[in-house]
Amino acid sequence: MNSSHPLYQLLLSRIRTFFREPHALFWVYGFPLIMALSLGIAMRNRKPEPLKIDIEAGPHAEAAKSYLGNPDWNIAAEIHDRETCLEHRRIGKVPLLVRFLPDGSWQFVFDETQTEAVNARYQVDDALMHRKLGSSSELDAVQDEKVTEQGNRYIDWFMPGLIGMNIMGGGLWGVGFVLVDMRVRKLLKRLLATPMKRVHFLLSMLLGRMVMLIPEMTALLLFATLVFDVPLRGNLITLILVIFIGAAAFSGIGLLVACRTEKTETVSGLMNLVMLPMWLFSGVFFSSKRFPEATQPFIQALPLTQLNDALREVMLEGKSLPEIAWRLGILAAFGLVTFTLALKWFRWQ
Repeated sequence: MNSSHPLYQLLLSRIRTFFREPHALFWVYGFPLIMALSLGIAMRNRKPEPLKIDIEAGPHAEAAKSYLGNPDWNIAAEIHDRETCLEHRRIGKVPLLVRFLPDGSWQFVFDETQTEAVNARYQVDDALMHRKLGSSSELDAVQDEKVTEQGNRYIDWFMPGLIGMNIMGGGLWGVGFVLVDMRVRKLLKRLLATPMKRVHFLLSMLLGRMVMLIPEMTALLLFATLVFDVPLRGNLITLILVIFIGAAAFSGIGLLVACRTEKTETVSGLMNLVMLPMWLFSGVFFSSKRFPEATQPFIQALPLTQLNDALREVMLEGKSLPEIAWRLGILAAFGLVTFTLALKWFRWQ
C-alpha cells in the first residue's frame, strides 16, 4: 500500500496513538499476564492439604485421632466437645464431624449437598474400615447424620466478598473518579472562589458516599438474605459499623488517588491499579489461603482482605465487635492516613 494512502496513514496514526497510552498498554498486555500469573499461583498443582475433621470427645476418640494421624491418610483430626464440633461444622470450619458411640460404631455428621463433605465422609470411612479390617473385631455399623445448614455453602461465603468488592468500587469510582471529573469540567475552579476550606469539600465528598451507601447496601443485603437465604448471625449494628468503616477507608483511598490527578483516563488507570491486587488476592471469589505462605503478610495488609474477613466473621460466624476490633482498626487507619494525605496534597486545578 502506498505510504501516502489515507488508509495507511489512518492505520499508522491509530497504532501510534495506542502505544502512546500507558493505561491501554497495561490493560491489553500487562493485565492478562498478571491475571494468568496470579491465578496460576493460586490454582497451581500441589500436594493436597490434610483433611481437617472434628472428632467429638468420648469413647474411642483418642484412639481414632491417633490412628487417623498416620501420614498415609492425610487427615488432621481434632477432638472437641459436642458444642464446639457442631459450631465448627455449622460455620464451615470443617466439612465432617465424626462421633463414636459406646458400642464402637461411628457416626458421620455432614452436609450431603457439599462435594467436599461427601468426599471427606468416604475418605475417613475408608481409613476407619482399614483399621477394623486389620483387627480381630467385627466391623461396626456406620451411621450417617445428614444435615444442611446455612453458612457453609459457597454462596454464603461469596456474598460478603461481593459486598466488600462493591464497597471498594464505590469508594474509588464514586469518590475518586467524580473528583477528577469535576476538575476536568472546571467545577473545582469555581468552588475555589467560594468561602470554604478544602477540608469541608473533601469531607462532603466522603460523607456523600456514606449517604449513597445506605440504599446500596440495604438492597444488596436484602437480596442476599431473601433470595439466597444467606445468614446474618452477628449483630446488625456491628455489621453496619464494619460496612461504614470499610467505606470510609476506600473513600479515603479514592480521595488520595484523585487529589492531584488531572485526567479521567489517568485516574481510571490508577484506580484499577489499586484495585487489581485486591480483586486477585483478597478472597473475593476464592480463599486467599490458596496463595503461598510467603505472600500472606502482603495479602493481610490489603484493606479489602480485612473488610471481607470482618464481613464473613460477623455474618457467618456471629463474631462480636471486640473480636473483630483489630480488623476495624486497620481499616480505620487506612481511612485516616489516606484522608490526611489527600487533604495535604489536594489541589483545585
